[in-house]
Amino acid sequence: MNYDIFNGDADGIISLLQLRLANPVESKLVTGVKRDIGLLGKLTEKVGLSKTDKITVLDISMEKNQTGLVKVLDAGVDVFYADHHRAGEIPTSKHLDAHIDLDADTCTALIIDKLLDGQFHYWAITAAYGDNLIAKGDKLSNLAGLSVELSEQLKELGTLINYNGYGAIVEDLHFHPAVLYTALLKYASPFDVIADNSSPFYRLQNAYQEDMASALAIKPDHQSDKLSIFELPNEPWARRISGVYGNQLANQNPKSAHAVLTENRDGTYTVSLRAPLSNKQGAGDICSQFETGGGRAAAAGINALSKEQIGDFIKAVEAFY
Repeated sequence: MNYDIFNGDADGIISLLQLRLANPVESKLVTGVKRDIGLLGKLTEKVGLSKTDKITVLDISMEKNQTGLVKVLDAGVDVFYADHHRAGEIPTSKHLDAHIDLDADTCTALIIDKLLDGQFHYWAITAAYGDNLIAKGDKLSNLAGLSVELSEQLKELGTLINYNGYGAIVEDLHFHPAVLYTALLKYASPFDVIADNSSPFYRLQNAYQEDMASALAIKPDHQSDKLSIFELPNEPWARRISGVYGNQLANQNPKSAHAVLTENRDGTYTVSLRAPLSNKQGAGDICSQFETGGGRAAAAGINALSKEQIGDFIKAVEAFY
């Protein structure tokens, strides 16, 4: 059995999309909302794996999946692993094919793009845009000879796929990430998605515009020259928009860090932190100081931050930047 394990955001979906367009195989899809990253451990808890199985893991932190990874490697299962998040100690095993790049200007889909020699390069550019690597996406679009209009189309599609991944539970999302991946797999080019009026692009476009309008009406709860914090309510629209809203805020004011706090059902907050675009480092390290936090240098998050910890979070961010 083949198992494809991937993050439910644009980078995870498009990473797998490129691999399976290049090498179609029947597989069991394992994914979830963007913050559901302990996916390898969940698989090992539910499934008895054998040496004939093959596992592909894309765009989830190896550090957060160490226990599950070691378990499957010790069982003799071959694992292909590509990611750009905190890796921790990479196991030494003949069964592990690891492609880890922690550079703040890359994403997993760009790692896959290199491995495939740019076979589905437009999809990789779309993923870069979706992961808020706007300058990188613009550079790649320019090198690919795309017009501004076409690069803006890829930027919008990437943003919409990424937007769909945010939510506390899959019921918050417009498409389960596995369903969205499967729907997109029939398109060799992202431009084919946009050309098809029945594709997920148009449903996501309308929903995104509605949710973003609600977010833009929110005033900041904290604002300094180093950090702006926006608090969103415990509503499905707020959980959906939190990440891409944080990206938009970062793009509007590149010299400041931004955090979007979305209230959880238990009174804690889900945090999306964006490092200043002029200093894309530290976000993962800051969030990792808190029990449920993690991420990468430019963008990170905390799954459950108590109200009492907000002051500590502000101090940590402003001390770093």
